[in-house]
Amino acid sequence: MARTVTAAISQTAWTGDKESMIELHEKYVAEAAAAGARVMCFQELFYGPYFCQVQDAEYYSYAEAIPDGPTTKRFCELAEQHEMVLVVPMYEREQAGLLYNTAAVIDADGTYLGKYRKNHIPQVKGFWEKFYFRPGNLGYPVFETAVGTVGVYICYDRHFPEGWRALGLAGAEIVFNPSATSRGLSAYLWQLEQTSSAAANMYFVGAINRVGIEPLGDNDFYGTSYFANPRGQIVDKAASDHAEELVVRELDLEMVDEVRNQWAFYRDRRPESYESLVAP
Repeated sequence: MARTVTAAISQTAWTGDKESMIELHEKYVAEAAAAGARVMCFQELFYGPYFCQVQDAEYYSYAEAIPDGPTTKRFCELAEQHEMVLVVPMYEREQAGLLYNTAAVIDADGTYLGKYRKNHIPQVKGFWEKFYFRPGNLGYPVFETAVGTVGVYICYDRHFPEGWRALGLAGAEIVFNPSATSRGLSAYLWQLEQTSSAAANMYFVGAINRVGIEPLGDNDFYGTSYFANPRGQIVDKAASDHAEELVVRELDLEMVDEVRNQWAFYRDRRPESYESLVAP
């Protein structure tokens, strides 16, 4: 029996305020649903600017509780309305001083399934994330959804192969990587790392990026969001490198089993020989 899923990702520019960003993404959800999408993911920290270009405590105010905050509740209702699985990347406030870069995962009936907290936090010019985020402490969870087993990695995480592998070993069929990535060296890595990780772990990857230059800095977010299949090939084509775009693609999840049976990377792993990788 075929397991084809219509999946969507969206890349947007900063509108200037939180409410209009939320409304814009609500519109994209409706458009994706009309195109038949059953699962969708937004870009990193979707309702705000990429404020990590500066270090200013003013932006702590963008954080809210997950799942009890207003944005999670709002998108739970939207997920139920459109019968769509939603992956919603937000700034999370656990309590004062405990803030995370997080993605909430909501099932197609509006049920909140859980969250992933970004594990790897950069601290370099233009990406001052340690000022804003505590490193994730929830591991690498996967979520059993109406469309299959979904995992999440966030932006800088993608440079670390261990988490990709952990998600695959846990059964992920689709892994979304919402990002805020600007031109420069990362433009070369953008298509290299995520397609390679899809191939190495034999699952689909949804790679999502912002577009445009925001007022807080000169980072030029270059979009080119795409889906990669378990063979490491981009599905159809990547999105624009400068314009907002909704990307909707058909993903044949049977390909996950097909490629894993053919390449058998997980069968041939030698974990007993990898102990030095995690030595202190």
